[in-house]
Amino acid sequence: MSSLEERDGVAAPGSSSAGMGVGAVGAAVEAVAGVAAMQEEVGIRREGPEPDPDEPPKKRVRVPDGESGKLEERLYSVLCCTVCIDLPKASVYQCSNGHLMCAGCFIHLLADSRLKEEQATCPNCRCEISKNLCCRNLAVEKAVSELPTECAYCTKQFPRSSLERHQKEDCQDRVTQCKYKRIGCPWKGPFQELPAHESECSHPTKTGTELMGILGDMDQSHRRDMQLYNSIFGLLCYEKIGFTDKLVALLHPEVQFRPYRTDDFITRLYYETPRFTVLNQTWVLKARVNDSERNPNLSCKRTLSFQLILKSKVRTLTSVRVYF
Repeated sequence: MSSLEERDGVAAPGSSSAGMGVGAVGAAVEAVAGVAAMQEEVGIRREGPEPDPDEPPKKRVRVPDGESGKLEERLYSVLCCTVCIDLPKASVYQCSNGHLMCAGCFIHLLADSRLKEEQATCPNCRCEISKNLCCRNLAVEKAVSELPTECAYCTKQFPRSSLERHQKEDCQDRVTQCKYKRIGCPWKGPFQELPAHESECSHPTKTGTELMGILGDMDQSHRRDMQLYNSIFGLLCYEKIGFTDKLVALLHPEVQFRPYRTDDFITRLYYETPRFTVLNQTWVLKARVNDSERNPNLSCKRTLSFQLILKSKVRTLTSVRVYF
């Protein structure tokens, strides 16, 4: 009788084996209940709450066929420079808050801040920017380099990273010059027409006298170009706007422009030198940046206008010539 009661899970009073059977069954039930509760909890976390049976199933949003082709346009608006609203062509800088600036606009902002003697700020969030506070964004640079763009000659699409090589070496419509340009041939045209031109070019058959005249003109033109290049390169290397003259440099080697501001309601920046003596007279030089414009910092062009002011009284007639 006791064995039957144990098999049915019903314990007879005072039976120890029945007590063990009841304990085992209870533990098993608790374990199964715990596993079920755990599965429900995991299922809720993974799948979320169960949908309402009365509510119709949600439909997936279908993207129109034309939208997938606009990914490049969306990337253009995301990766463009926040100043010029154009895709950067070289280095990409970002402020401490992540706003992107191309190298040209970044340098322009720093130059404007130096002109106004103010701290340069990001045009979006107004946080301070400088060469030390900003860093390059290599991820954006690589992403921009993979975006397609159109060749200027054959109008085909190429990644930006390979466009330069294509336009210089591979494009059949790229503009090229005759191989006899060093002896004066001025021909320029598509690369695919180059062999036909070179086979008919007349410059290899010119006489030595004719070639010497052509080379002389080319040499003079090259000298003028190099002189202009060297003068521009020298100006770009100046950390300060300086005034130099043979006589003034001997008497006053430290004559330099210093920044000042006018007393107007909207102050304007100008530069002025300390007083210096030349030809027994006292002089001052003034310089203004984009003097004809009300807000020179909003312009991409830079012009300097100079004014020579005589501070001492003129007692005798003096002829003065000024060269800049």
